[in-house]
Amino acid sequence: MKFSTDRGTLLKPLAMVAGVVERPQQTQIIPVLSHLLFDCNEDGLSITGTDLDVELNVRVREGVEVEQPGRATLPGRKLAEIWRSLQDGAPVSVEAGDKVTVRSGRSRFQLATLPTEEYPAMDTGGEGETKLSVPPGELRRLVDQTSFAMAQQDVRYYLNGLLFEVTDSHIRAVATDGHRLAMCTLPGGVPGANRVQAIIPRKGVIELGRLLTDAEEAVEISLGMNYLRAKHAGYTLTTKLVEGQFPDYGKVIPNVGERQLSGDRETLRQSFLRAAIIGSDQHHGVVRLVRLAVEQDRLVVKANNAETQEEAEEDVSVDYQGEAFEIGFNVDYLQDVLGVVDTEDVRISITDGGGSALIETGGSEDSVFVVMPMRL
Repeated sequence: MKFSTDRGTLLKPLAMVAGVVERPQQTQIIPVLSHLLFDCNEDGLSITGTDLDVELNVRVREGVEVEQPGRATLPGRKLAEIWRSLQDGAPVSVEAGDKVTVRSGRSRFQLATLPTEEYPAMDTGGEGETKLSVPPGELRRLVDQTSFAMAQQDVRYYLNGLLFEVTDSHIRAVATDGHRLAMCTLPGGVPGANRVQAIIPRKGVIELGRLLTDAEEAVEISLGMNYLRAKHAGYTLTTKLVEGQFPDYGKVIPNVGERQLSGDRETLRQSFLRAAIIGSDQHHGVVRLVRLAVEQDRLVVKANNAETQEEAEEDVSVDYQGEAFEIGFNVDYLQDVLGVVDTEDVRISITDGGGSALIETGGSEDSVFVVMPMRL
């Protein structure tokens, strides 16, 4: 294998694909997983990285001159770091023998390679059963509006991912960690689809978000029994799915309660941000409690630190008509929601009896969020 190119042509593709591979210290059992598979032929250059659960491939057809077709494996993260260090615009040649030699200007690197036949291919069990096209901006919205609510290393492994749901009328993403829930829905599904559901693992969700670009080209998605594949702008991402049953999210989303208030999103976000500086630091920083005191057209955000006897109070104008009440929340959960909402106003509905809060975006019905309260 031998090809020549320039630094800029492969800078982004290498960074993208190398992000999937495992670090060398994590690949003692299967060392080749720390490598990328390069495949040169008359159709250009193909680069693949995988950790057996997620695979990312990119095909580069322009800006690469293939002088000798062939295949080779190269250490992924090390090669990406070398490529970043090269001079901008510098021509680069890559040649594989017993080792892989990378030359650029007066720089020369010899990198260890491993047998290409050892490089694993993901078993997806055939073609996808459900196929759909989604504009990249819309798919990014699905991911950004929900992925923050995924659990991390929860024993309920099905919560450590994102539910992707397709029906004949909508495409939906849902995430929850048991304390908060985020749901975003796009109208227009797949004709004949009868509520197809798949749980995308956390790493697959992260790589899917990185894959999406500003290109107008739609993202082609294939959804099989045990995998999801997304193709966009020359990249192909394949991720295994999480086995298990996602909770019935419809039972978690409360009905709109009698206690409803609305306000400016950014004003609320800044108020919570300032109050959180003083908020009680419980459980070694995991939980920061704020108390919300609501009365007619007024919200008072209160926080205190029992150890230092420090307090914070924010007075915010809101639209609220009803009886006064108080409720407590983990301020970080509220901040996460307000950080992804892209409308000027938000509506907060709190069920009677100190139940969960339903947060909706003003002027848009496609995203809803649920946050469980904390005991005061």
